[in-house]
Amino acid sequence: MIYNWHREHKNALSRGERAADILRNGMGSWRFVFTFIIFMGCWAILNTLAPIFHWDVYPFILLNLFLSMLAGLQGAILLIAAKRQDSISAAMAKHDYETNIRAKKEIEELMAIHQNQMRMIQTIHDEIMKDKKKA
Repeated sequence: MIYNWHREHKNALSRGERAADILRNGMGSWRFVFTFIIFMGCWAILNTLAPIFHWDVYPFILLNLFLSMLAGLQGAILLIAAKRQDSISAAMAKHDYETNIRAKKEIEELMAIHQNQMRMIQTIHDEIMKDKKKA
């Protein structure tokens, strides 16, 4: 069976690392951006035009507070995700290096076999040429 270090790495993730990946993938999508723009527009419209919902008067202090908290959380989540991506890149580089070492060893073995075959062919050729000269 072929060794799949990706699957092994995914299975070894902690709950926090999985959550960071899910949030990073969610916040780094166009769906999140458009949903967030719609939410901000609705907040502004409801607080500006609808007198019943007037809970956050312009310049939207509460919305600014929420955005600041969201930015702080996003920064931490993105740093966690970047740190994880660095560890994944390091693991991939290590795996590539090990694969290259194994391939180099196999190539060297094949080259040794090839050299041995070339010597055998040369020996056979020399023997044939001797027999032709005798005849």
